[in-house]
Amino acid sequence: MSRTAKKALIITAAVIAGLLLIAGIVALSCALFGAALDDKYTFNAWDGSKGGDRIHFLNVGNSDAILLESDGKFALIDCGEDTDNPRGFDSLELQGYEDYVVKYLNEFCADENGLIKLEFILGTHAHSDHLGGFDTVIMQDNVQVERAYLKRYYEDRIKSSEVNNWDNLEVYNQTLGAINAKGVELIQDLENVAFDFGNFRITLFNGQEATEGEKVGENENSLAVLVEKDGYRVMLSGDLNNFDGDESRIAPEVGKVNVLKLGHHGYAGSSTYKYVTTLNPEIAIQTCDNPANLSVQVIVSMINQAPIYSTGKHNGIILDITDVNDVKLYDNVVLSR
Repeated sequence: MSRTAKKALIITAAVIAGLLLIAGIVALSCALFGAALDDKYTFNAWDGSKGGDRIHFLNVGNSDAILLESDGKFALIDCGEDTDNPRGFDSLELQGYEDYVVKYLNEFCADENGLIKLEFILGTHAHSDHLGGFDTVIMQDNVQVERAYLKRYYEDRIKSSEVNNWDNLEVYNQTLGAINAKGVELIQDLENVAFDFGNFRITLFNGQEATEGEKVGENENSLAVLVEKDGYRVMLSGDLNNFDGDESRIAPEVGKVNVLKLGHHGYAGSSTYKYVTTLNPEIAIQTCDNPANLSVQVIVSMINQAPIYSTGKHNGIILDITDVNDVKLYDNVVLSR
């Protein structure tokens, strides 16, 4: 090996070692800083009581299922991963949570006759870890759904990597089929949509449809949902990301929030700097069993100084905003998955 080649090899090795050292320092700093922030808010053990204004972040692995509860009314945003694998892909042999979601609804939402009324359901986008359980829930004999918010899905506007390897179209059609089978009112024009639900005000973001002739990942089509009560604001980001500038565009429209549900389970590409620092949450909630991506931890916890609490660690998280001057966080120790 020539002297020049050896020198280049040594420099490359030094650069790699330096980068690894920096990454290690950042990771350690995040871990220590995150541990310190963990004590910023107190979690209480949920006693199973019902009533009030609450947001339930269910423990459904690395997927989303969020139950809204307000003034005796219930609604479901996303419904967790399912066990179906209609195209037989090895990568989609995943643990499903549809039975757990049904169990959860029966535990928290059923009336004295065992009937469950959901004022609305909302699917943020056509991925199975968000829509998967809806067909099972909707088709339960004791479940009545008043209306469904679901963006249209266009297979010809989705990147071929997803079309060829995922079951977007199948899970979308299963959800749509159940909605139609039960005669649920379907709402698909979702731009500039806002409405009241119990004591909450619900506002949808990123409601425009995919542009004809363009190819995107389905996450770029994800709805985001702002939940407000008496000035207390919770942003449920779905799988919103910034690959096509959605977070940067939406952030100033939303403004300051109290709680942020991290986009795309805390993975890289979502919860970017402008989005997080503009929303400036005091708490971040991660719907995942795994730690958030290092870049997300840096932005959320080190820069914005908000603790990240995961549904996996707490067996689901219940945010009680019945009294906005005394907001409480609960571990759900009542119902294990």
